[in-house]
Amino acid sequence: MTRPLSHPRARIGRSAVALASGLALVAGTGFAANAAPTFDNSNNNSSKKLRAAVTVDKVVGHLTALDAIAGANGNNRASGTEGYADSVDYVVGKLRAAGYTPTVQPFTFPFFAEVGPAVLAQTTPDAVAYGSGDVATMTFSAPGDVSAAITAVDTAGTATATGTSGCEASDFTGFTPGSIALVQRGSCTFAIKAANAEAAGAAAVIVFNTGVGANTGAVAGTLGAPDLVGIPVVGASFAAGVDLIGQGVTGRVAVDTVSENRETYNVIAETSTGDADNVVMVGAHLDSVLAGPGINDNGTGSAGILAVAEGMSKVRTANKVRFAWWGAEEEGLLGSEFYVADLAAKGTLDSVGLYLNFDMIGSPNFGRFVYDGDNSAFPVGPDAAAGPEGSGQIEQDFHDYFASQGLASGETAFSGRSDYGPFIAQGIPAGGLFTGAEGIKTPEQATLFGGEAGAPYDACYHAACDDTNNLSIEALDQMSDAVSHLTVTYAESTFGVNGAGTPVKGKGTKDRFEGNPLGGGTESGGGLHPEHDHEAADH
Repeated sequence: MTRPLSHPRARIGRSAVALASGLALVAGTGFAANAAPTFDNSNNNSSKKLRAAVTVDKVVGHLTALDAIAGANGNNRASGTEGYADSVDYVVGKLRAAGYTPTVQPFTFPFFAEVGPAVLAQTTPDAVAYGSGDVATMTFSAPGDVSAAITAVDTAGTATATGTSGCEASDFTGFTPGSIALVQRGSCTFAIKAANAEAAGAAAVIVFNTGVGANTGAVAGTLGAPDLVGIPVVGASFAAGVDLIGQGVTGRVAVDTVSENRETYNVIAETSTGDADNVVMVGAHLDSVLAGPGINDNGTGSAGILAVAEGMSKVRTANKVRFAWWGAEEEGLLGSEFYVADLAAKGTLDSVGLYLNFDMIGSPNFGRFVYDGDNSAFPVGPDAAAGPEGSGQIEQDFHDYFASQGLASGETAFSGRSDYGPFIAQGIPAGGLFTGAEGIKTPEQATLFGGEAGAPYDACYHAACDDTNNLSIEALDQMSDAVSHLTVTYAESTFGVNGAGTPVKGKGTKDRFEGNPLGGGTESGGGLHPEHDHEAADH
């Protein structure tokens, strides 16, 4: 999730005049805020009313509570920790107070934490302590502290990307049990190498890099799951690996980790009214990384949809609205994947009409980005992927909303790297908002959105400083208004997205802003998005 890809690009087709006139023109646009609602209008059943109810102070209040929870629990709210459990309790308490009957959905996931940095040292013939650039703990390594002889297995230390060192049990013929196995990265998984070494009696394993191209630093990889290997496993740089090859070499490998399966939770709550065969789902991940409190990522999305849920608790909706706070997103979208798989197994997945995802909506150096549901801005590249039919309409509805408020908006790749991924994989139309992570804001984006060009959207992404000081209140206010608008709009009608129900008054299946200079197709730039990367590590 941490690998930067590139950056979202801004939509630049709207003229400054059109943007400036957006507020004056909104009354004639036919937005749901101005259309006659089809349900009880005695409470927050329109965009205007709900946006007024979902104040930025309410959202910030939830974020302050989540930050305090992190502070009381080792400065994080990661799934599988007390900080996450307390976050779940907080959300459930607020939902119950608002009149919902929330469901807490448990599931088991692979938990891993590195309590202290890995240690790699040579003791003979030379005394060498390798630094952090030469050693890394392998994810899901068992803990342990081993001092023993180091034995190279099927490698002479030459640079190669196709070696099979440690890939076959026969590689360990003659291996002395109790030794540390030294193998080279190559054509099979780290888990296979480590399991073969353990079966041969190795007390620990060092996997050093190929030495080919950029693959010279410490290997940062994964064994795939807890309990697959029961001995310490570290990755090493090519130079360190070569240095440890030879007769009579002894050394030390020390790893301090927690690697086990743990239970964590999704939280689900839905309106008491509305068509249960056309559910509007609104989701955000509740967990942080272990490194920090996760207030922008993703307390902002969680707090935003919680405030919207509170504001809609008494609204009589035409479509059922279901809010979800996902667990273990930071571990690979595990909560949303579990939920979607569970609905599919029960045969009820078809009841989900669309899914809206909100992952980071308060970045301090923000962009106003919408997921590129129709793939118009990102037609080529590794993340080029059009969303299911209807996703483009969700994208357009967000852009049209921002235009109505006189705000420029941009696009970000619909790559599947957040909790919408499991939904679009099942053909469910989806969309959402994002204000930027570790990517760098361009001069063009700084002109449109403000902020600092050449700096990250969020310099505290996945870091200990992602607390309540790491927010743009301006972005949080604008984005929570957009969340409110689309949620209540689709609570009334999803006709433009999936053809269900009836069109909202003044809207059809074509451009909802036909004749309005703020609406319709607008020019977009291309580019990639530094969103959450949950792809498995390579070999």
